[in-house]
Amino acid sequence: MNDWPDDGGYGRGSANPHPEGPRRMSHVQRPQVPQQPPYGRQQQPHDGQDYNPNYTQAQGSGYDSGYNTGQVYGPQGGGAQGGGRGPVPPPPHAPRPGGGPAPDWRKRAKVGSIVLVVGVLAWGIGTYAWASSQMRNEVDLSKVIERPSEGDCTTYLIVGSDSREGMSAEEKKKLHTGSAEGKRTDSMMILAACSSGNTMVSLPRDSWVTIPSFVGSESGKKYGARGGSKLNAAYAMDGPELLVRTVEFNTGLRIDHYAEIGFAGFANIVDALGGVELNIDKGFKDKKSGADFQAGKQTLNGEQALAFVRTRYAFAESDLARTKNQQKFLSALANQAATPGTILNPFALYPTLGAGLDTLIVDKDMSLYDLGKMFFAMKGISGGDGKSMNIPISGSAPQGSLKWDMPKVKQLVEQIRNDEKVTVESNR
Repeated sequence: MNDWPDDGGYGRGSANPHPEGPRRMSHVQRPQVPQQPPYGRQQQPHDGQDYNPNYTQAQGSGYDSGYNTGQVYGPQGGGAQGGGRGPVPPPPHAPRPGGGPAPDWRKRAKVGSIVLVVGVLAWGIGTYAWASSQMRNEVDLSKVIERPSEGDCTTYLIVGSDSREGMSAEEKKKLHTGSAEGKRTDSMMILAACSSGNTMVSLPRDSWVTIPSFVGSESGKKYGARGGSKLNAAYAMDGPELLVRTVEFNTGLRIDHYAEIGFAGFANIVDALGGVELNIDKGFKDKKSGADFQAGKQTLNGEQALAFVRTRYAFAESDLARTKNQQKFLSALANQAATPGTILNPFALYPTLGAGLDTLIVDKDMSLYDLGKMFFAMKGISGGDGKSMNIPISGSAPQGSLKWDMPKVKQLVEQIRNDEKVTVESNR
């Protein structure tokens, strides 16, 4: 049985020039799929005309075959008013020939910047928290009685002690520190951080002063005043609190913060920085401190730095000459420590902080921010923003001590308290 309809012999080997059309079985129903017009134009009915791929609107009827030669057509020239057809820009984020949307570099740069900022902030906050936890806030200035009124500048009492805490016998021998028990002040200086300029004032440990009445920091017992004593005796009697009390009583200047570092911590900080460059004006030797220096610019390691700031017997001015060397070295140390190369480099910052914070003793109100301000104030002095000086001296006193020039001391204190430019000069 043949279900094929009679179609005039097409497709049966005839020589008919017309091509064979699709065959259709009467019992098969095919769904009708609607034809979509080509992108960007409307399909026009051909009203039964034969298909001609070369037929264009210019030939008369407006029929569009939908044939696509690979070019995308759209308005050209005058936009909607133009009569021709031209290329249409691809829509945003159109797929590339290789697949996937084109990268948005502006967005990637923005995201990368945000990630970088967040990372730097997280590192900074983490470092600050770690360093703050390492600080030894052990000195309680609230125990100091009868304090002067506050001034306009922030004042620090910076103390170098001869503490040998944590040092082995080999380290004591290497650093020429001896093996004395306890600790005493080896250097003392007031640093005033002012908007008018920073000032560093050294206080010779042999200064002839009055140790005022005080309340024992541990016992709570009140002790009477003692006139005619050396300044470093105050520290030996009752530690940092009495030293602050004695400095305030004899100068009239309120001390806002206290910072103390021992021998080992000082040497470790210098070594963590890779040494400190210093220009020594005149060479000197001292067997007791281990100093042996030639004149000229050189880099001092921890052992050499400690010898440099401790030497006193090699100079005719003894303690006064030593205080000048201490100021000079501390300014150079701060100038090298408070630099982007140290602060922004974790391989330099962490060893430096770790070396110093373990042995640095500060007051209970001092934060890491206050400590940073102290270092930058010291750095400012080495850069010419301020001055360094010894406290004015008027002459000698009993036991080889030094007597202060009190009229000049009062003038100096008033200038610091009122945040005025310091014009007072030391006598030596």
